[in-house]
Amino acid sequence: MAGDLNNLLSSLLPGGRGVWVPMDHGLTAYPAEGLNDIDLAVDDCISAGVDAIVLQKGVLSHQLFRTQWRNFVMHVSASTIHGGENADRKVLVGTAEEAHKRGASALSCQINLGDRNEYDMIESAGAITTSALEYTLPVLGMVYPRGPNLVLSEGDPTNNVAHAARVAWELGCHVAKVPWTGDGESFAEVCSAVPIPVLIAGGPVDKPFIHTLKIVESAVSSGASGVCMGRQVFSSSNRVGRIKALRAIVHEGATADQASTFLE
Repeated sequence: MAGDLNNLLSSLLPGGRGVWVPMDHGLTAYPAEGLNDIDLAVDDCISAGVDAIVLQKGVLSHQLFRTQWRNFVMHVSASTIHGGENADRKVLVGTAEEAHKRGASALSCQINLGDRNEYDMIESAGAITTSALEYTLPVLGMVYPRGPNLVLSEGDPTNNVAHAARVAWELGCHVAKVPWTGDGESFAEVCSAVPIPVLIAGGPVDKPFIHTLKIVESAVSSGASGVCMGRQVFSSSNRVGRIKALRAIVHEGATADQASTFLE
């Protein structure tokens, strides 16, 4: 069983590194730039060499049947922009058994630390990691310190991002996705807080992509295992070039300037 889990993780994170693209955004809000033709977006990502794509379950079944590609991750957390004060409350919409039946290679869940409904999201994530054991499926924990009840610890240069990674690990996740802390020194503290791979989320979309590449270079040199980056990739008119640039840094050790040649 452990061997099956390791094989899945090795496929999703070859050499312990990964470029993952989440495309679960259409459930949260639609229209979503870049996802109106999600078949094309998925095809671009696969052809460019992404290691995993995160999708909501209905889209996952469609894409797996259509492409026969295996490295899809089923996201089991959901909310929409129409939820009012509960818009950031992610509810559980899938199970490990279902992910296994649908052919997913892993599961993904989200917790928003400091949200008024944080406790529900923690409970849901715990239920997912428990059930994933039975089906030997890895779990990605997307944990974001962003809610109104967030308590900032004095002397914490990571502003609770290290705590976010720790939450993912201690709940039984095999991979953590967290925000960038702003500099390599503080992000190194995030990575040293857990023994599982840490992927950084995408940053602002209103800056040139070379800015993102420099962040990725710094994160990887600080211990990050790669990226789990959505809008920065799928909303671009040059998805393939951006993925190849990210791969160059994550898998080949290129600098941001070297990787930027894929953007030309």
